[in-house]
Amino acid sequence: MLHPVRHAATMPDKPAYIMAGSGETVTYAELNVRADRGAWLLRSLGLRRGDGIAVLMDNSPRYLEVVWAAERTGVYCTCISSKLTAREAEYIVRDGDCRVLIASAGAAATAAALLPLVPGLQALMVDGAVEGFDSYEAARDRQPAGPITDPSPGQFMLYSSGTTGVPKGVRHPLPEEPLGENTSTLVTLGKALYGFASDMIYLSPAPLYHAAPLRWSMAVQQLGGTVIVMERFDPQAALAAIERYKVTHAQWVPTHFVRLLKLPEAVRARYDVSSLRSVWHAAAPCPVPVKRAMIEWWGPIIGEYYAGTEGNGFTAISSAEWLAHPGSVGRNLTATTRICDEEGNELPPRSEGTVYFDGGGTFTYHNDPDKTAAAANRHGWTTLGDVGWLDEEGYLYLTDRKSFTIISGGVNIYPAEIENLLVTHPDVADVAVIGGPHDEMGEEVIAIVQPRDMADAGPALAAALDAFARANLSHVKVPRRIDFRAELPRHDTGKLYKRVLRDEYWGK
Repeated sequence: MLHPVRHAATMPDKPAYIMAGSGETVTYAELNVRADRGAWLLRSLGLRRGDGIAVLMDNSPRYLEVVWAAERTGVYCTCISSKLTAREAEYIVRDGDCRVLIASAGAAATAAALLPLVPGLQALMVDGAVEGFDSYEAARDRQPAGPITDPSPGQFMLYSSGTTGVPKGVRHPLPEEPLGENTSTLVTLGKALYGFASDMIYLSPAPLYHAAPLRWSMAVQQLGGTVIVMERFDPQAALAAIERYKVTHAQWVPTHFVRLLKLPEAVRARYDVSSLRSVWHAAAPCPVPVKRAMIEWWGPIIGEYYAGTEGNGFTAISSAEWLAHPGSVGRNLTATTRICDEEGNELPPRSEGTVYFDGGGTFTYHNDPDKTAAAANRHGWTTLGDVGWLDEEGYLYLTDRKSFTIISGGVNIYPAEIENLLVTHPDVADVAVIGGPHDEMGEEVIAIVQPRDMADAGPALAAALDAFARANLSHVKVPRRIDFRAELPRHDTGKLYKRVLRDEYWGK
């Protein structure tokens, strides 16, 4: 058995996780007791196998114990970004059929505003409670000790991008194995690619509501390693954590690398990072010069992978391979990569087309059979919607984003959602939202607006649109730049030639 239940019995005093900033340490014995009581709590709320819960938390010390509690009850757990507005979170809670909300005090404002939007939603809060929420810890501690009588492994239902402008839940079948025998695929991949072992100390610098940080952290704990959770990312604090806790493994996004490299050389040299054995990055394309600089700094221990929440394929590349194939995201380890034209015909090497995975895992988009069907071609191969090409050795190179999704700091932002809001402003006739180049974040959100009256174009209208966006969207989606045009490039059919605009901003 590879599971915290086993580690609680065999090495109860070993840290399961440590909060990097506060130093709060939770052992495997403590994690197991709290997860068991949390599982009883979920049962007491009427949740059974196949039901759904929502977790709306910042990187609280209670995050991992909550998801491990959910994991042993057979429920679908939907983790929601703490940066969303209440209306944005409401969509996910409703679409995910979530019956219980577990929030943190750090996300209390959003959680409190969300509660009246979903009548009947049962609500608990960790790290303190506000009106309408019961204390999770108090309710947990009233529960019996020991495992629940009907344990079964649960599943995450996390939300991926959608061409309609709202995220879609990626739903996988619940595991059929007994609890503890449903080993994560990331355990196998971690062993093969990054030398995962029970003595590893893994730094998680990103928000746990993202799929990758959450799943990698739990894979580490399946093996019995220790996770160091950063409450929030800060480049110097990350280096300090590596030195203090003798971190051996870590996952990053390219924005983390950019911020680390921007530290003064004297600051970077101050910290001992020699404990690092293997690190890797994903979530967004990494600029070639940035990756080269990181390899020069940390050595050839930097891996990269390309995958999606959908779980239909997984490509990976080592530092040595990347230096020989700069810009590649690697070769597929769990499926066969196919490049196809618009008719679904497979293309030869170095021909650009849609990237498909053949033989990978299956998935559905919850409540969206049309989107599920659109993700597959006539061969049954599935795609994340990205465009790229393969070289003769099977290394994949990505050349475009899925449906013009903006990836800023490793976070997916959906342009249509922003466009659909801004176009409702009374002074806007048309709008296009694209991602433009940004040195630190990779991309920034740019709104190109066609005013109803071009005479109104200027700072005052830009300020009004900024305020309008901030009142209705989470701050990561608010355009950093607003430009004005007398007319946007649309076909007579109404199709927007967004490629024309994007190429202009990227200097193509």
